[in-house]
Amino acid sequence: RMRSLAPWFIITVGGLFVLFMVLSDSRITDIITQRSNNIGSVNGEDITYQEFTNVLEQYRQFQVNQTGQEIPENQMEMLRENAWQLLVNQRLLRMKIDELGLTVTDEEVREALLGPNPPASVTQYFVDSTGSFNREAYEAAIYNPQNKQAMIQVEEQVRDELLQKKLQDQINASIVISDDQIMQRYVEQNIKMDVKYVLVNTNTIEDSAAQVSEDDIEDFYEENKDNYKIDPQRKVKYVLFRKKASEGDSTAIRNNLNDIVTKLSTDTSSFKTYVEIYSDQPYKKDSVSVSQIPAEAQDAIVNASAGDILGPLMTSEGYAVYRMVDKFRTDDITVKASHILVSIDPQNPNNDSLAMAVYNRVTKGGEDFGEVAREISQDPGSGSKGGDLGWFGKGMMVPEFEKAAFGGRIGVVQRPVKSQFGWHIIKTTGRISEKFVVEKIVNKIEPSHTTLDRLYENANDFSYLADSEGFEKIASELGYDVIETTGFKEDARTIPGLGTNKALTVFAFENGIGSVSPVFNVPSGYAVVMVSEIIKGGYKPLEEVKDAVTNLVKTEKKKEKSLSIARQIYDRIKQTNTMKSAHEVYNKAVLDSVTSITFTGTIPKIGKDYAFVQKAYEAPMNEFTEPFMGSRGSFIINVTNKTAFDSTAYSIQKSSIRNTIQNQKKSTMFTNWLNQIKQEASIVDNRHMFYR
Repeated sequence: RMRSLAPWFIITVGGLFVLFMVLSDSRITDIITQRSNNIGSVNGEDITYQEFTNVLEQYRQFQVNQTGQEIPENQMEMLRENAWQLLVNQRLLRMKIDELGLTVTDEEVREALLGPNPPASVTQYFVDSTGSFNREAYEAAIYNPQNKQAMIQVEEQVRDELLQKKLQDQINASIVISDDQIMQRYVEQNIKMDVKYVLVNTNTIEDSAAQVSEDDIEDFYEENKDNYKIDPQRKVKYVLFRKKASEGDSTAIRNNLNDIVTKLSTDTSSFKTYVEIYSDQPYKKDSVSVSQIPAEAQDAIVNASAGDILGPLMTSEGYAVYRMVDKFRTDDITVKASHILVSIDPQNPNNDSLAMAVYNRVTKGGEDFGEVAREISQDPGSGSKGGDLGWFGKGMMVPEFEKAAFGGRIGVVQRPVKSQFGWHIIKTTGRISEKFVVEKIVNKIEPSHTTLDRLYENANDFSYLADSEGFEKIASELGYDVIETTGFKEDARTIPGLGTNKALTVFAFENGIGSVSPVFNVPSGYAVVMVSEIIKGGYKPLEEVKDAVTNLVKTEKKKEKSLSIARQIYDRIKQTNTMKSAHEVYNKAVLDSVTSITFTGTIPKIGKDYAFVQKAYEAPMNEFTEPFMGSRGSFIINVTNKTAFDSTAYSIQKSSIRNTIQNQKKSTMFTNWLNQIKQEASIVDNRHMFYR
């Protein structure tokens, strides 16, 4: 039979060989190669996958060095975004440098390196123990023949820095600081004013005085239509397979730590050695109060003796093995307490009868405190634990509770104590004045590779079935929860409920309603999505925003009414020459005063109100201003005191103020310029093809 099939085998292999040769001579292989090697492009210039991963690895390694820990997968998307933006920015800047014909000569590089102020990026490696720049060591390194290759790289780095500085100088050359701007900044920093005012608060105007017609609503909507503009958006329904440890993962971690505890009992190696090998957290030998220890380990630590090995204990940090190094007395007191929380009767806040009934149950009635707490305590955190609050120090509880807990006798239930949260029936169960020196090995409880593989397989199976038989049908049959996101835009950094995933966003915008996705890796797990709604760009219809528009129109009409009343008050004040007459016109008018207000500060009872402060600065002293609209309503003000303008101080400060404004503008000018050329550039982002 094999001999009879041989001719077909030869024909098939020969056909594949011919097809390979044809493809090799065509552009198809170029396209495939390009797709597999390039992660994107900027104005037609490719960014290769290798280049991207090199930068990404630098970011990753830097963060590992900073934190001493590996980067969790749910943070890698952020690092990828940072690496991408860096490469895009670098290309755009280099293109702009070439366009402007900016160059840096070898002499300029030499001057930068050997001049009086070498670049900080180079000198940082030649700082002695006192923080001073070691010029002698620096120049010795430069002239050392063995550093020739390294110096070539340094020169290129400095050349790039000088080019970017020339580019920034060109961009910043357009910054102009006028004398008016300097004067305004001086005034904002130095002038203070005392002001009396009348306020007709918009909120005091009755709705009946602000009738709104259909024409008013339509006119406002048309005049402010841009406020209701919407970009194209998508909604997706999704099933999320959360990355959480299985019971088997937890057991494996606990068993591994049990083995470590066994080894510790016979091994002469230090506990620190084991921490450095096995712990997810770096080694520390801390002196801590019991309240700084995870609640699940507190009692074990309190009852331990020096040298004891405790655990493994399940804590909020993961499984932990502690070594008690030492304990010592301190003046700081820490207590342990339990409580039962009973609500306050809103009709009779001082009535403690309900709380007293509970108190009697656990004292005279002899009922178990923990059982009663589980039954009726309205503190969900401690109630399920029999009222146990663990150990805590002073300043961690509200004053009424703290006084009772720290003053109570051990094991004695106290009469109800009232706080802002309700009535507390408190039992102090422990009191110590000690601190503890501990070392610990911590293993986070995380899903194993086997668990993650199984989750991915489940997600992949669901994606396949959902695509062929219906997303919600299969989700229902398999008992999976289906959640729908709110609308999100194409340039959204995160997807509601799912987090950051560029590939998922691209899928949502490139597919139609009902399309089922492959598996995507999101911060909290594996997600399979279905496009559930396509929201086209345009304007929200008036019917959809009518309630909001009506409220805005009503507010505008109340402002107009407020200003009309303020004008009547102003006329009356001019006749009587006293603000008190404002109440003759409008009895809800507010008469008040403020002192030492500035442009940058907050006005007591008013808040930030630039119109108020500007009007006060411009107003003549001891005269009533005409009504004007502020943030809370219409004002009439009378400036009773104002800091005199000091021309000498202004002359002295003028130069430094100019420099401050210029530096502030420089920091925003370059960023705004870069964002602008980024918007105008043709940027192709294919990261979604490489990272799901």
